[in-house]
Amino acid sequence: MKVMLPVDGSANSTRAARYLAKHWPTDAAVTIVNVDAPLRESIAGRLDPDSIGRFHADNGRSAIKAAVRVLTGAGHPVEQKLMVGDPGHEIVQLAHKGRFDLVVMGSHGRGLLKSLFLGSVVVKVLSNSRVPVLVVR
Repeated sequence: MKVMLPVDGSANSTRAARYLAKHWPTDAAVTIVNVDAPLRESIAGRLDPDSIGRFHADNGRSAIKAAVRVLTGAGHPVEQKLMVGDPGHEIVQLAHKGRFDLVVMGSHGRGLLKSLFLGSVVVKVLSNSRVPVLVVR
């Protein structure tokens, strides 16, 4: 089974990683994904491409650190993927193109109406993914 775990470095992402570590067999292929939102043009235009790349790489490594620690500590081998783009869109695209069997995401636990107005990544993935999504609260 191929499982994607999108993370943003929050406690909710770590909770989803703990859920996977506890409830999934260690032979499941887990890919931890972080999608960093692009910098605003007003900021990106003032930086060189190498600086922008380092910024996104540093953000991504920081965001996946806790999930990697939790899963590898429980004996799960993990792959790591750092991306830049619209998180909801990129997660849905990767889930489909990467032929994942399941996407596991942590949720902030907000109500549905509030999440829609806040543009929740979880809501975007749930609404657009053809791959099953498990939301951990």
